[in-house]
Amino acid sequence: MTENDPSGHDADKARPAGAQPDAEQSASWAAQPAPQQTDATGLGGHATPHSGAQQAYPQEQQYNPWSPHAQAQQEHQTQSQYTPGHQVPGHQTPYTQPGPSVYAVPQQRQASKATSGKLLAGVAAIALVVGGVAGGTVGYLTGDASGGSSVNALDAPKPAQQTGNLPAGSVEAVAQKLSPSVVELQVSGRSGAGEGSGFVLSTDGYVLTNNHVVEVAASGGQIQAVFQDGKKGTATVVGRDPTTDIAVVKVSGVSGLTPVELGRSDDLRVGQPVVAIGSPFELAGTVTAGIVSALNRPVSAGGGGDQTTVMSAVQTDAAINPGNSGGPLANMAGQVIGINSAIYSPKSAQGQSGESGGNVGIGFAIPIDQARRTADDIISTGQAKQTFIGARVQTAPTGGAQLGEISPGSPAEKAGLKSGDVVTKLDDRSIPNADALVAEIRTRAPNDKVKFSLADGKVIEVTLGGQPITPN
Repeated sequence: MTENDPSGHDADKARPAGAQPDAEQSASWAAQPAPQQTDATGLGGHATPHSGAQQAYPQEQQYNPWSPHAQAQQEHQTQSQYTPGHQVPGHQTPYTQPGPSVYAVPQQRQASKATSGKLLAGVAAIALVVGGVAGGTVGYLTGDASGGSSVNALDAPKPAQQTGNLPAGSVEAVAQKLSPSVVELQVSGRSGAGEGSGFVLSTDGYVLTNNHVVEVAASGGQIQAVFQDGKKGTATVVGRDPTTDIAVVKVSGVSGLTPVELGRSDDLRVGQPVVAIGSPFELAGTVTAGIVSALNRPVSAGGGGDQTTVMSAVQTDAAINPGNSGGPLANMAGQVIGINSAIYSPKSAQGQSGESGGNVGIGFAIPIDQARRTADDIISTGQAKQTFIGARVQTAPTGGAQLGEISPGSPAEKAGLKSGDVVTKLDDRSIPNADALVAEIRTRAPNDKVKFSLADGKVIEVTLGGQPITPN
């Protein structure tokens, strides 16, 4: 299904165009996936001989009134006053004494009745502090022994605040430039509700998005646009094209909009960094980054597997999830080079039928060159134009796209193409199957001249046709 289709098509139907379902892996090409402790012991932590503190307090370097030697001198005064395994009477110690320990409760000298309580309280306090901050104390004493001093990050002043001078070409700079132009679209209609993303094309409110984001509201539904600064406005559908999964809406009641800067998708390179912005899982303004993973991927995002929405997509590993649909994919200059539309999402590891997982790093975007042309048609005439040749097509057994029935008077017939011809290249682009041919034709504009290379060695030039799209 499409990545954010409120109607909830079966996820098995959305797939890489031309790919067959893999029964062993149970994976589906889904355009909308279904949608993660620190240990702070505090002052109650127990200090033990294993903490390393014994090395910081070598008996031969200093007098220790709690050492066995000192205790032997006092034995006649304190014999059996406290036994191992018991707490100091009247005090909560952080540990008991199961046996010899560097932090064992010390045997005290006999003190007068008036002062014994104060001394015992002091011992209990020391035990508690050592138990909680032994590491800090060790570090301090060790530093003193070597002539240095303790360094504590908590004592350091805060660094200077970050300035607005962002490094050019950084993800941060792209996010700052684009985020004010990205819109969250909350959509509802008789058949369901959902949410997606879009981006501002003009100061007077035109917003570009996916058809599958807004189609549920196309017949009497509602669309609310929410901007980064909290502004909200009502949007209406201007036009949409299911065959390319592109739509334009217009927002009213909001002023001061910032249009995006459109880039170009015909010169993208595999490996170049990109940034995606949108509202995954209603988390508006989410920014993710990645690279262009591949180009010219024939992908069916419509869910039907019947070539109705095959596109030649930009593949990216930037995280895309439900709600990202319609949002921008941008280069590092902050120019929009694609519309995030679909992801590959395998079924969950548990294998529940039809259940899809989240982002796995394989997302697809509609190239902006194609989207720009369609959006311009919609804004100018209210309708998109579909590029076509007027021939049915299927994948040839030996590879390539085999032409079927040719429509009379169509561009294919005028160019001399015949039923049974197998197309292996379109211009310099290899055509391995039928979906690849459909996707490549749709990336071109009506009246473009293209060369079809056939399996028999012939090369035929075709002038592509164009026809208005009337959505259902």
